[in-house]
Amino acid sequence: MESDAVTIMDTLGRQARGAAKAMRMADTKAKNAALILAAAVIRRESREIIAANTLDMKAADENGLDAAMKDRLLLNGDRIEAMAEGLEQIAGLPDPVGAIDNLRFRPSGIQVGHMRVPLGVIGIIYESRPNVTADAAGLCLKSGNAAILRGGSEAIHSNRAVAGCLRRALVDSGLPQNAVQLVDSTDRALVGALLKAEQYVDVIIPRGGKSLIERVAAESRVPVIKHLDGICHVYIDASAKAGMALNIAVNAKTHRYGVCNAMETLLIHQDVKGDVVCAIIQAMLDKGVEVRGCDRTRERCEGLDVKVATDEDWATEYLSPVLSVRIVDDLDAAVDHIAQYSSGHTESIVTESYEAGQRFLREVDSSSVMWNASTRFADGFEYGLGAEIGISTDRLHVRGPVGLEGLTTQKWIVLGTGQVRV
Repeated sequence: MESDAVTIMDTLGRQARGAAKAMRMADTKAKNAALILAAAVIRRESREIIAANTLDMKAADENGLDAAMKDRLLLNGDRIEAMAEGLEQIAGLPDPVGAIDNLRFRPSGIQVGHMRVPLGVIGIIYESRPNVTADAAGLCLKSGNAAILRGGSEAIHSNRAVAGCLRRALVDSGLPQNAVQLVDSTDRALVGALLKAEQYVDVIIPRGGKSLIERVAAESRVPVIKHLDGICHVYIDASAKAGMALNIAVNAKTHRYGVCNAMETLLIHQDVKGDVVCAIIQAMLDKGVEVRGCDRTRERCEGLDVKVATDEDWATEYLSPVLSVRIVDDLDAAVDHIAQYSSGHTESIVTESYEAGQRFLREVDSSSVMWNASTRFADGFEYGLGAEIGISTDRLHVRGPVGLEGLTTQKWIVLGTGQVRV
């Protein structure tokens, strides 16, 4: 019942708020010790975690989950070791909390600057992957936050086992156990209660399919860090080097298909030679990619198997070996196309023109904009964040890959020597 869900969330929220206060004061040494101990506990309890995961896998078979979902759900020795290593890697990252920057003197003699501080209580709503329990909790812990974790019902036993390891490590490290809390129920009403717990929760981060993220964005009274689609573009400018254009386009599309930073639409300047255009399309076809092109693309490469692209294609995140290709008049037309159809995730230009590259970087309004690089680099690890909790296409308060710094905010600090205002 909804009233029961509100009561449960009220308890979790009050406990999280108390834990967040303690985590705000925790020093880096204590947080790192908890992360390293959590990794050790996960390794020690690997058999119990796999036994719990076996229950989820059995239920997945009984409920007819598809192969991709079961692959994301599965835990084995290698994946458990990867969870443990991930926590140790987080421990090795610089701690953003307490960092002071932009400190400067004012005419009055005071110094004014910013200090980085935790967000507070972070709600994580996610599906399928039990490793998110460890990853998300670890990032929240290192950034001085408390986490309320609501995983999918299909992974409830696995998530309980992993969260239990983290909570034991917190206690043994002298940090509050309730800095990591799992919503220990599959009742869907608890998702709604979490989204409405604005008196306790400072931000919600959804990780999962589009339908989950749309629901969270529509219903939440709490600020949400999210992205819905990854409709990413590569634009090949007139001055692009042919070899570079081919390599970037093929990598951006075919390195991995089911990821949010894969290219879905290729835009090509009309002055790019026909043999270059056809070479790129042939390379895609050789990789098993279905190519859907505009009329000009099909005319340029009429001997190749290029299907007709529709207006719907330009607005589609395929997450599969399908690519839409459009020949555009110029850079302005490419920027206009991106403005109309992009999801604001990642776009790249391939050009030798400094002016075109600079214009693209300035004028394209996405969370990551690249010059002569594959869209597949839009990733927290590749950006040097060490780890990420997700990607944000919002403008507030963080944009692009969200790492430890993205789980903090800034407050003004003022240092004086007795000044009073006159």
